[in-house]
Amino acid sequence: MKKNMDCSLTLPSKSTEERIREAAKRVFLEKGFDGATSRDIAEAANINIALTNYYFRSKEKLFISIFEEMLQLFFNGMIEIMNQPISLREKIAELIRHDFQLMKENPSLSLFVMNEVHRNPERMVNCMGVMKQIHHSMFEEQLQKEVNLGTIREINAIHLLPMIFCNIQFLFIGKAMHMKMWQMTSEQFDEFAEKHKNLVIDMITEYLFEFEKA
Repeated sequence: MKKNMDCSLTLPSKSTEERIREAAKRVFLEKGFDGATSRDIAEAANINIALTNYYFRSKEKLFISIFEEMLQLFFNGMIEIMNQPISLREKIAELIRHDFQLMKENPSLSLFVMNEVHRNPERMVNCMGVMKQIHHSMFEEQLQKEVNLGTIREINAIHLLPMIFCNIQFLFIGKAMHMKMWQMTSEQFDEFAEKHKNLVIDMITEYLFEFEKA
């Protein structure tokens, strides 16, 4: 008697889709949109290239999906911290710690986002919703309130946020250069980076809070 065919074998496999996305994430972070190919992604996922096209239709559609995910990763935790009911000093320290941990776990993320927006400014459209969330967060209002009270020196978020993030992100963008220049092992770099994070917290908070009033 003929056995019934197991139809579940013909259904799309969620695990295969996840493997493609994880591989695409690694390849795009390393090579960017222009440098990556569908074949690169298929080889990284250890699957047939036809499966990549089956799940995502094109390299561009797969890239847009990954880019949006990376933007969410880049900004979401930051917005959550900005809306926490904590003091401004604590909030700034938490933003620095969050960015440090994010860059430590995803050292190519910052360069990837900046490069892709530079190559194709139209991708900034994907950032606009996130930027609105930043503008409407508690952070700007809290910052201005402290300025008005005279508890911190006069500064706008448009200046403060680059001070926070550039001091951390450049550390990881230049990780290979730092290690080569100062002859560091990975363990030594991690120790150095941890100290650098604490220096950045002290530097920015002291600049804001410790000043002579006119």
